[in-house]
Amino acid sequence: MAVTMKQTSLTVATLGLLSFIFGVIAENKKPESGTTITGKGIVICKYPYDPSIVLGWLSVVFLAASTAAAYFSLFYDYKGKKIPQAALFQNTSFLVFFNIALGTTGLAAALLLWPTISEQLHHVRNVHHNLQNECPTAKTGLLGGGAFLSLDSTLFWLVALMLADNTREDYFEDAAYEPVKVTA
Repeated sequence: MAVTMKQTSLTVATLGLLSFIFGVIAENKKPESGTTITGKGIVICKYPYDPSIVLGWLSVVFLAASTAAAYFSLFYDYKGKKIPQAALFQNTSFLVFFNIALGTTGLAAALLLWPTISEQLHHVRNVHHNLQNECPTAKTGLLGGGAFLSLDSTLFWLVALMLADNTREDYFEDAAYEPVKVTA
């Protein structure tokens, strides 16, 4: 069964939307701080159950899946017809949206990974020798910002897919009307 542009666009949109949803929920579920337990010369931080770590990782995974699906579908040969990559990148609008999609995806991944990894490290490295430690959590707002950039990158990938489809149609339309050279 052949994959259609509509199916790939729906896949990219669904995966990107899931990344956004998991990122926003992760931001809302992140605890303010941990509980400080003071011992002899050490401070142990006890953190409440924190689903934001798992949700953050899920957001990153769905962002990666959405990006992979979009990237694959840009260069996939639809209806058995393959277009050269050079023809796609000659379209200035496609090139601009492709690069913006790559940039926003990278920034979204950074903003989702940074607090997720930081929060996980806070939970694992919870014994401190500084008695003034306040049991911090990851920086607030980064997961939410990453979630919105994840949604933005999905929208840019969808625009790039539409522009690639237009370029593909133009390429094959021009190829159909190319004059035939006759040699004697």
